[in-house]
Amino acid sequence: MDNRDFFDVVVVGGGPAGATAAQALALEGHSVLMIDREGRIKPCGGAIPTRAIRDFNLPMEQLTAKVHSARIIAPSGHNVAMDIGDIGYVGMVDRDLFDPFLRARAVEAGAVQLTGTFKTLERNRDGTVTVSVADGEKAGELRHITTRCVIGADGANSAVRRSVFGPKRKPPYVFAYHEIVESPEAPDPELFRADRCDVIYDGRISPDFYGWVFPHGRHTSIGCGSAVKGHSLKAATRALREAAGLGEARTVREEGAPLPLKPMRRWDDGRNVVLVGDAAGVVAPCSGEGIYYAMLSGQIAAEAIGQMFANNSAKALATVRKRFMREHGMVFFTLGIMQSIWYGSDKRREQFVKICADPDVQRLTWESYLNKKLVRREPMAHLRVAIKDIRQLLGIPARV
Repeated sequence: MDNRDFFDVVVVGGGPAGATAAQALALEGHSVLMIDREGRIKPCGGAIPTRAIRDFNLPMEQLTAKVHSARIIAPSGHNVAMDIGDIGYVGMVDRDLFDPFLRARAVEAGAVQLTGTFKTLERNRDGTVTVSVADGEKAGELRHITTRCVIGADGANSAVRRSVFGPKRKPPYVFAYHEIVESPEAPDPELFRADRCDVIYDGRISPDFYGWVFPHGRHTSIGCGSAVKGHSLKAATRALREAAGLGEARTVREEGAPLPLKPMRRWDDGRNVVLVGDAAGVVAPCSGEGIYYAMLSGQIAAEAIGQMFANNSAKALATVRKRFMREHGMVFFTLGIMQSIWYGSDKRREQFVKICADPDVQRLTWESYLNKKLVRREPMAHLRVAIKDIRQLLGIPARV
């Protein structure tokens, strides 16, 4: 382990956001320390759009599966197939393999990795920050590292965020739980397909979010999320497994963690600390998607820190949130509205699944998801979707 006690940047957290930021900063010649806890795997469906593969130069070897369709399932059991067609696919990754790959890539670029746990953050008179870390490589011995800038990429329960903004400043959450099981060798295609994601909208599975069955090649992620206290995520996941014909599949591991569903109003402290990824709340409402947004926030933060160093001005840190929200704020707002409207009751969920059968909805959904931006062309398609949404809400038949 590198025993230096000063780095230009300390990145707390080595997930997609932190590892991406560490790699980008190291490639620009900055000294970077990336701190990550050993053995922690975030519960995650593992879906990444083709734009993430393209923008972040992800090798095909990291994809455990390619998904070409989704099956949307209503409380009644009625389901709708949403085929992607010839416009792309959804790549699936296993976080226990994907995150170490990203960290290794950051180290190859020149970042130093420390297995440890962030403890405290202390500001110095000269404008630097001293970070205290329990060194996992030295039996928890406390190390003190001084740095010009700190990136908080340490997840939804970010200790860096609590240190800077206090315990009350946090985004709203659902709690996510999933089980990784061995995929069947000869599944019933009516129940499970290796190239299809199942998304279940059912109040028995989740009163306010959804459940999923996402294939990862040899393994499959099955889980759900909810913010409702007392709702048994384990029991709901057991029901999902049985419905997918995976009740007897061997369980590889079980994981649970809070999942933020709204970006924080502020990501930086105006001096030398900035939040990214789950710590900043950049997980999409409605879908819970976070890998691409985490990586993008890490990339933007790295660029802003480079500007801060070049201009000797902390104002650059405020551009991280501004730039991210300028590009994706409308998507987050739209998805938040959708979640508040359609996830409130099983009656609404049934209506939502019916809407998913519409060709305009399917095309616009997949194009927006794969390219990570709202489709602005075809205004008549958007108008048709809006009219159909209103009809569903009001219970008006599609043809009158």
